[in-house]
Amino acid sequence: MNTFFSAFANSWKTKELRRKILVTIWIFVIFRIFAHIPIPGIDREKLAQLFSQNQFLGLLDIFSGGTLVNFSVLALGLNPYINASIILQLLTIVFPKLEELSKEGDFGREKINQYTRFLTVPLAVVQSIGMYILLRNQGIVQTFNPLTLVSVILTMTAGTLLVMWIGELITEYGVGNGISLLIFAGIVGRLPVVVFQTASTVTAESISSMILFGGVALVVIFGAVFMNEAVRRIPVHYARRVRGNKIYGGNVSYLPLRVNQAGVIPIIFAVSLVLLPSLLGGFLQQLANPAMANLGRFMTGLFNPNSISYNVIYFLLVIGFTYFYTAITFNPGKIASEIQKHGGFIPGIRPGTPTSSYLNYILTRITLAGALFLGILAVFPSLARSVSGVSTLLVGGTGVLIVVSVVLETVKTLEAQLVMRNYEGFLKE
Repeated sequence: MNTFFSAFANSWKTKELRRKILVTIWIFVIFRIFAHIPIPGIDREKLAQLFSQNQFLGLLDIFSGGTLVNFSVLALGLNPYINASIILQLLTIVFPKLEELSKEGDFGREKINQYTRFLTVPLAVVQSIGMYILLRNQGIVQTFNPLTLVSVILTMTAGTLLVMWIGELITEYGVGNGISLLIFAGIVGRLPVVVFQTASTVTAESISSMILFGGVALVVIFGAVFMNEAVRRIPVHYARRVRGNKIYGGNVSYLPLRVNQAGVIPIIFAVSLVLLPSLLGGFLQQLANPAMANLGRFMTGLFNPNSISYNVIYFLLVIGFTYFYTAITFNPGKIASEIQKHGGFIPGIRPGTPTSSYLNYILTRITLAGALFLGILAVFPSLARSVSGVSTLLVGGTGVLIVVSVVLETVKTLEAQLVMRNYEGFLKE
């Protein structure tokens, strides 16, 4: 906590960083203003009642940045963009052209980001239609005509593109990752509501359960911080090189391999996937075809947030996405090549392919620990509700991990900016 405040205070003293912080705050204000602009024709009382009874929609609201509960113009939030990112990353494995493009540095990443934006539009259209049908079946939409349907679809799709643009503005002109910060803002914005709902349900009989839950929550927060910062240090020795009268190398450095290499991304991806079948199942239940209606009821029951099947699938998806995203972001072969190029070697391991195999072996083992931890955090809300009996605990370990990850990432970004500027100042002197 002291590190956070000191980094923020030192950043505020620097003109350029102060401007970045102010830009980020200003964009947040704009985001929250748009988050409270409602789409016309919605029964607010019925909508609030639906959200209080449906935990699936509550989870969807969290990852929309807290905009769905008001059914604002930003109701879909970042969900279509996240789904598009998942699809593009899966297609990268299937299509060699996309794989080659992903390895072309900044140009390749920019092209893939462009394809992701293009794919976001049809996904936003499909999800807005599904959301409209769901609310229509619940009697929340007060009027029905083709013009209303088209206006809702266009508004929700435009809102998704707007929030995506806002996230990219934060990334480019502000501090930290814009997409993560917007999800962070949604969780923090919902926190007072969750705390109030929880406090209103506290009775004399449930005080002991609440105390137990409070202790577990502290352990979860500590675990989230520990796992985010945990690294396996691989020693790398550099051979001595003599050029003229000078000796280069001969030092020892360390290659830090993070236990949680993928961060919070696997949970976000897994949540996006497990929420879609429930939404689709609710739509299929309304069809006249008995087979499709039965399929819809089966999907709704299978992906009910309170069911064992949902939590098992959720847990396995988090583990799978952890390994998948780690394999995408960390390339042992490239790291081994860079070490060999600079005259380095890992003690007891030959340079080149053996080094790559060794790094892959170590990474696979430590990623298992990170994946299991993420999976436990993902299903923690269900476990907490079953133990404590408090039904308003919705965010749970997932929200804690996102908040912790975003705060730590932002602090590291500020510290890196400070170090860079101090270093430049030292050189000028």
